[in-house]
Amino acid sequence: MRPHVEMIHEDDYIWHAAELPGGEGRASERRLSADEEDGSGSLRLDFHTDWGRGPGIHHANTEYYVLDGSMTYGGRRIGKGGYLYLPKGVPADAVTFAEGTRILHYREYGDAGFDPMQSLAAPRWEGAREDVIVIDSEAMRWDAVPNAGPMPGLFIKYLHVDPVTGFYTRLVHAQEGWADHRLAHHPCYEEAYTVQGHMEYNFGTLDLGTYFFRPARVKHGHFTTMEGGATWLLRSDGELHNWYTENEWVRWGGEAINYGPEGGRMRWSQSAHDLGRGPSRRTEQDLEMLRASLAYAREQGAVDTDVHPHGQGTDKSLIAIAKAVDAARLQGGHGDHDHPHDHSHDHEEGHAHGAPALDWGADPATLEHPDERTDTGAHDRGHGRAWKSGDPIPAPIISSLPVRSRSRGYWDGEGL
Repeated sequence: MRPHVEMIHEDDYIWHAAELPGGEGRASERRLSADEEDGSGSLRLDFHTDWGRGPGIHHANTEYYVLDGSMTYGGRRIGKGGYLYLPKGVPADAVTFAEGTRILHYREYGDAGFDPMQSLAAPRWEGAREDVIVIDSEAMRWDAVPNAGPMPGLFIKYLHVDPVTGFYTRLVHAQEGWADHRLAHHPCYEEAYTVQGHMEYNFGTLDLGTYFFRPARVKHGHFTTMEGGATWLLRSDGELHNWYTENEWVRWGGEAINYGPEGGRMRWSQSAHDLGRGPSRRTEQDLEMLRASLAYAREQGAVDTDVHPHGQGTDKSLIAIAKAVDAARLQGGHGDHDHPHDHSHDHEEGHAHGAPALDWGADPATLEHPDERTDTGAHDRGHGRAWKSGDPIPAPIISSLPVRSRSRGYWDGEGL
């Protein structure tokens, strides 16, 4: 599994010698995120000299995207925006990168292994089913996203879509002023590297060189695109379905038994609302964009509620607790009453004294994928699973303290 990484700027990573077996030349890599169980990884590479290697077979689905410089595959040279997809187990032609080139490099479902071959006539691995893709994305046109959310202004370029799993890689651009006031979670993971622009949301600032890897079902949102718009290379390991939440809150706490005042016992709690206090991370321009997003959604007939970022207004967790107490009393709980009461009567008469079952809504376990607790991803709550219409829609999970950048990341609870 990969950790939840939210808003780390690449400058906050250290450089390693690039793991590119069988090649000639010098390169360094920054490891944006990695899965140490299956070898998958997302990397930022710099080539310090011309670099290349001959034909061969990769041990993972492999992708290269040129940020600056040039890449040559099978004799075809592509500059900035060049994209290359080399499926696992499929013979690939020679590839070279010019000195000074900067790229994004992805490995999926395998490690950095590479088997050199004499020619492309080498046999495929059993089960290999896709073909090599070579694209100059700079020459592609932007297409409007069919379901752009609550307002127009979102555009896409598809680079690779797996017809079986739905895994896809794409470039996404949000125009300046595009916003989405809703909070979403998905059945698949989502990761992105910012190649241009500036966007703000609950986990931090998306600007040039920032990266996130968000496991399936992690709640996130309240996006606002700032000056110049924003563009990302974005990947998901399945079809992206959006499930939205509003009026979100969370409260957690407990009793300290050896770290209260003077080492004594102390009860403490914190809510998502508390994390939003202090100087607001939402500028007036930011809030105005969120309100515009809400207004447009309503114009289109959507049923929606007002946007109230955490730290403003009444703490929703306190409202929920008050409602739960009221429900307990209405459901027969023995709250405040002053009539004489004999507790010696026979409980078989139907007068139950147990605490009433409070209605907190659906049990999240009832919303899970049918095989979730027994399949190969049962060890990982953020493991993505294929979803189709009619399947249970899983509840979101909370990743309250994701790995985040010392220079770009923050967390104020809005994504819960």
